[in-house]
Amino acid sequence: MGFSFNPRFLILARQARGITQAEISNLSQINQGFVSKIENGIKEPSTDTIKRFSEILKFPVSFFYQQEEVYGLPLSVHPFMHRKKSTVTIRGLDMIHAQTNITIMNLKHLLNSVSLTFNNVMPYMDIDEYGEDVEKIAELTRRTWLLPRGPIQNVTDYLEKAGCIVIWSDFDNIDIDGLTLHINNLPYCIFVNINRPSDRMRFTLCHELGHIIMHRSPCPDMENQATKFASAFLMPAYDIKESLTTFSYRITLETLAHLKPIWKVSMQALLMRITDLGLINKTQREYLWKRINIARIRLREPPELDLPYEEPKLLPRILKLHLEDLGYSVSELSKAVNLYDPDFSKNFGLNEKLSKPNHLRLVS
Repeated sequence: MGFSFNPRFLILARQARGITQAEISNLSQINQGFVSKIENGIKEPSTDTIKRFSEILKFPVSFFYQQEEVYGLPLSVHPFMHRKKSTVTIRGLDMIHAQTNITIMNLKHLLNSVSLTFNNVMPYMDIDEYGEDVEKIAELTRRTWLLPRGPIQNVTDYLEKAGCIVIWSDFDNIDIDGLTLHINNLPYCIFVNINRPSDRMRFTLCHELGHIIMHRSPCPDMENQATKFASAFLMPAYDIKESLTTFSYRITLETLAHLKPIWKVSMQALLMRITDLGLINKTQREYLWKRINIARIRLREPPELDLPYEEPKLLPRILKLHLEDLGYSVSELSKAVNLYDPDFSKNFGLNEKLSKPNHLRLVS
C-alpha cells in the first residue's frame, strides 16, 4: 500500500465504534496484551490480523494505513471545564474524538478540489483586551457582520458566510451539544449535535462562535463567557427590552411562549436573559422556574413551539460539487477517504437533500 500500519488508526477505529481495548481483544480472540502492544506501536500486526480488525470494526483495510495527524478534542468539551458536561463518559468522549477526527480528515480530501470564498470576516476580540465585556464583544460582532437589529433569522447562514463549516453530527446520547475544531489551513469546523431541538442548536452555534471570537487560549471562565456571548448575540439588551414593552414588562410563561418563535431561542434562554438584564425580580424569577418545573418543560419545551431547523448549505454544496461537477460516485468518494459507503453517507448526510452549489469553484 506504500505506507506502514498506523496504530493510531486502530485506536481511532475502535473508539468510533465505542469498543474498548478489552472488547476488541475478545472479539478478535487476540490476547489483550498483544493488542495493547500493537496500539502502542511496539508490535507490528500481521496482514491477517489487520483484516480481522477491519472485519470487526467495519473499516476498510486502507483506513489503518493512513498517515494523517490525529487531533485531540478542544478544552471546551472536556467535563472538567464545565460542570454541566460532567456526565459525559470517557467512552463518549472517545467516540466524539474519533468521529470528529475522521470527518476532518475527509474534509481535507474534499477541500483539495474546492476553492472557498467568504463574504464576511471572522473577527477576533481578546476577552481580556475588552475588559471581559462580553456584551460589547457581541454587539461589535453583530455590527461587523452588518446584522440588522432584532432577532437573527438564520445563524447558520451568517456563520457559513464568515468562514465556518457547520456539520450536523449524530452524537447519540452523549451529553455534548457541540464543539469547534480549527486545524491548519482549514475553515473553522463546528460540529453540532443533531439530537437537540433547533433552538438549542442555534444557541450552541453562537456559544461556539463566542469561543472562536474571544478565546485563542483557555481561561477558567471561558464556558460562562461563551454562554453569555451567545445570549447577548442572539438577544441584544436594547431590543429585548423593547420587545417586553408590548407586555408592560409582565413576564409569564405565556409571554415567553409568545417570544420564542420571534427570537428563535428557548423559553428558558429568554428567561435567563431577562434575569441577567435585571428585567425581572427574584420572586417573579423563582415563580417562573417553579412553573417550568411543574409543567415539565425544562428538558422538553412544548412541541407546538418547535422551530424549523437551519440546515447547513456549505458542506452539501462541497459534496454536490464532487458528485456532479467532478463526476464522483458516493462509492468513489468513500474509497478516496478510506471509508465504506454507509459511514461516509452518515458522516456527511448524503441521505439528505443537497443544496445547489454556489460561491464554490474548482481548483484549477
